[in-house]
Amino acid sequence: MKSSSLIAALLALSGLFFITSCKDKPQEIPPDLNLVSQYDYQVVYDWNKLYLEIERYAAGYRPCATARSLGYLGFAAYESCVSGMPEYQSLAPYYNGLTIPPVLEGVKYHWPTVVNASYAFLLSKFFKNEAADRFDQIATLENANNAAYKSEISAETFQLSQNYGRAVAAAIWEWSRTDDIAHDAYLDPFGNYQWQNHFDGNGDWKPTFPGPGKGLYPYWGQARTFALSESDKLCRPPLPFSQNPQSAMYAQALEVYAQNTPSFSYENEWVAEFWSDDLLHLTFSPPARWIAVTNQVLENEQANLEKALAATAKVGMALNDAGVGAWFSKYHYNTERPETYIRRVIDPNWKTNLNNPLNGDQGITPSFPSFPSGHATFSAAATEALTSEFGFAYAMTDRCHEGRIEFLSTPRTFSSFYEMAAEDAWSRILLGVHFRMDSEEGARFGADIGRRINDLPWKK
Repeated sequence: MKSSSLIAALLALSGLFFITSCKDKPQEIPPDLNLVSQYDYQVVYDWNKLYLEIERYAAGYRPCATARSLGYLGFAAYESCVSGMPEYQSLAPYYNGLTIPPVLEGVKYHWPTVVNASYAFLLSKFFKNEAADRFDQIATLENANNAAYKSEISAETFQLSQNYGRAVAAAIWEWSRTDDIAHDAYLDPFGNYQWQNHFDGNGDWKPTFPGPGKGLYPYWGQARTFALSESDKLCRPPLPFSQNPQSAMYAQALEVYAQNTPSFSYENEWVAEFWSDDLLHLTFSPPARWIAVTNQVLENEQANLEKALAATAKVGMALNDAGVGAWFSKYHYNTERPETYIRRVIDPNWKTNLNNPLNGDQGITPSFPSFPSGHATFSAAATEALTSEFGFAYAMTDRCHEGRIEFLSTPRTFSSFYEMAAEDAWSRILLGVHFRMDSEEGARFGADIGRRINDLPWKK
C-alpha cells in the first residue's frame, strides 16, 4: 500500500472510531496497516552495533569514509521503509542519478526484514576488503534475524521483503559508485597529495611524528553531500597567523600548552580520553561515536522502528556532510597544528596528550590540517540531528566505552546533546591537538550543517 493510501486509511479510521477529541483518547493504529512504527528499533540497533565493531578495525576508514558510509547506510534503510511511514516521504527525487525501486502495489512488507536485507547488503559492500571473519559477522547477524523473522511471517512476505531491501540497497550502492572522489577512497586515503607543494612557511600545515608523514583525505572536500551546497562548504576563516606573544594566536597556543604543563589533571585526562576515538583498533572513530550515542538513545527510549530509521538516517547524513565541509575547509585554510606552533615558538620539547596504549606511541597529532576541528564539526552536526528527534534537553549518560581499561572510560552524564558536543569540542584542546578556534568554529559550522540536514523535506 502506498503512503498516500495509508494516510487516507488513517483518516478514515480516525473518523470511524473516534467521535470524541483525540486529546481525550489516543488513537490506536490497527495492526493490518503495515506501518513501520508497529515494529521496534532492534534491527537498526543490532546493525549499528555490528558496524561499530567492524569499523574499529577498518584500515583507511577513519574519519571520512566512516562518516560517508554511515550516511549511505542510514539513508538506504530509511528509503527502503519510507512507504510504510505515512508522515514521511522519499528524499531520492532530490538527488540526481538516484532512482529507488517502487514498492509493489497492495503488497504487505515485513519492515524489519527489509531493513535487515538493506544493512547486510551494504555492509558487505562498504567493508569488502576486510578480513573474512568480518563477513562472517555480517552473515551471522543477517541469518539470525532472518530465522526469527521467518517464524513470524509467511514465506512469500519474507521473500518479497528481503528482495525489496536488497533492491533499494543495490540502487543506493550503484549511486554511491558514481561519486568518483569518495567511493572506495579508503583504499588510498592519502592520494597523490604533496603537502610540500602547499607549504609556504610558518603557519601552514606540515606532518608531525609519530605519523604517516602525509595528509589524510586531502580531496574529501569534493565528495558528494546530502544537504551542504558547494558554496557553503567553506567555514569561517581562522585567526590571523601570528607568533607575537601579544597576539590572539599566541594566547590560544599558550592555552593548549597550559593543559599539561606542568601536569595533566585527572579530570582533563578523563575528558580528553573519553572523547578521543582517534586510534585504529583501540576504539571506533569520531563520527562512529555518534552512532554509538544514537544506539544508546534508541535503547533508552525503546524507540519504534520509524523513529530509529529517521534518527539514524539524519545522524549519518549529517556526519557525511560534516566530514565533507570540515575537510574542504581544513585543506583550504591549511592551518598548522598546535604541536608545530608550540614546539617552534614556546617549548621545543612539548608533546600532545594523545598516546597509543596499543603500540606505545606518545605525543600523537592527527595527520591533516588543524582548522576546523573534525571532532567538533561531527559532534555538532550529529547533535542537531539527534535534537530534532529527541528534544533540546535530552539527558543521558554516555556509556560508549564503559569497562575499557586502556584509557579513562568511566561514563559521563550530560543534560543535553549540546552539552555532549561542547565537551567533545573542548576535549580536543585538552588533548593538545587543536586550538580553541578550531573547536569553536567546528562547533558552529557543524551545527549549521546539521540544521541543513534537518531542513531536508523529510515529511509531507
